[in-house]
Amino acid sequence: MRTLLSLSAFIVIAAAAPLPALAADAQLSQLRAEIDALKSDYDARVAALEKRIAELESAQDAAASLAAAPPPAAATPPASAPPPAAPEYPAPLPPPVASAGKGGLAAFNPAMSVILAGNYANLSEDPETYSIAGFIPSGGEVGPGERSFNLGESELTFSANVDPYFYANATAAIDSEGEIGIEEAYFKTLALPAGLLLKGGRFFSGVGYLNEVHAHAWDFIDQPLVYQAFFGGQFGEDGLQLKWLAPTALFVELGAEAGNGGEFPGTRRDRNGMNSFAALAHIGSDIGDSTSWRAGISWLSTHAEDRSYEDVDHLGLPVENAFTGSSRTWIADATLKWSPQGNSSRRSLKVQGEYMQREEEGDLAFDISGLGLTGDYDNRQSGWYLQSVYQFIPRWRIGARYDALDADSARIGLVESGTLSPDDFPILVDASPSRFSLMLDWSPSEFSRMRAQYAWDEARTGDVQDDQFLLQYLYSIGAHGAHKF
Repeated sequence: MRTLLSLSAFIVIAAAAPLPALAADAQLSQLRAEIDALKSDYDARVAALEKRIAELESAQDAAASLAAAPPPAAATPPASAPPPAAPEYPAPLPPPVASAGKGGLAAFNPAMSVILAGNYANLSEDPETYSIAGFIPSGGEVGPGERSFNLGESELTFSANVDPYFYANATAAIDSEGEIGIEEAYFKTLALPAGLLLKGGRFFSGVGYLNEVHAHAWDFIDQPLVYQAFFGGQFGEDGLQLKWLAPTALFVELGAEAGNGGEFPGTRRDRNGMNSFAALAHIGSDIGDSTSWRAGISWLSTHAEDRSYEDVDHLGLPVENAFTGSSRTWIADATLKWSPQGNSSRRSLKVQGEYMQREEEGDLAFDISGLGLTGDYDNRQSGWYLQSVYQFIPRWRIGARYDALDADSARIGLVESGTLSPDDFPILVDASPSRFSLMLDWSPSEFSRMRAQYAWDEARTGDVQDDQFLLQYLYSIGAHGAHKF
């Protein structure tokens, strides 16, 4: 019995052993059949595409032959023949939907950029006591900044074409204390006729040359003294700007601005209408293949109302004074650029200078929270700078700049009448501030720059020389637009 069971088990195992192999063979056969079907379909598609290409090529050849053949003579229709029927055209397609950019979701993504800046300052004089002798302080940031390591002003910019008619830009500035301010937020037209361009919103005024250049594009770490004294840095406008570009080979640009005049040397006034006006004119051209130039003249008029500043009286006690009146500034600028055959990647030279003259007249109040005395005030001041930057090898530049100011002798009614003495207005002394700066910078790429600068600053009261050694880094992330000429 045991032998019979063993024999039965052997027969069952032997019969079941080929089943997996048979199943595998069936699957392989099925896969081969599917591959053959795909190949056949692929071959059919390729053949159809090749046939289509041949038909299109034949049609192109026929059209070319027909275009080359002389046109047949037109038959003259009999006088009684009806006029030919107008050809039937298909219905026009609906107009395309306007988009802000190239198309798709990316059309609504503005160009974004971030500028990171920082510096190290070694100063021989206390920066907290810095002031420009003979000039009413603006209340803004002037001078070399604080000692040691500092986080500079960083910028975050968004810009894009809104549609075929407008371009928009917004730039937020983040200072070293983490405070955020809107530096610029404006629109520009893209399709005005006759060379006209309209800008509106908040923007750096187009007066002068350096005023509308952002800090990361300066050739030196700080601004010239004349910009710090006359505008407190840069003159910003909330208003409108209209420019006209002449259709001539010579670059000719004329412009006008109107705004609320809330920035120094003006103040925001509680009134409707405009509080500042500006006019500007620029011309420029090329001299051969290697040299180009641009020159301009600008005029800015603003009004100040209780523009206050801190001073001390003849006893050294702190007082707060205020100016109310008009402020008018004339600016002349010129820039010359040279690079071999216009290629600035290896060597280049840039020479730049500006001259400003400002006249302020109105009333000057002394100790507004105490004595509250007021008299007339009139002052005419001027200043200029000249700088040159030379790129002697790729990525390396060296530069020099000289600044000079003339504070002039202000006419102060309270002093002329004998009510107060000149010692009660120590900031408004007759002075001639000046500064000389040297710089060396290295740009590993167009997105980064390291800079060293040394300055002999004699802008303080009392002919005190401040030796200033500064190091700076600049990094640009994201979109990187072209800089001003």
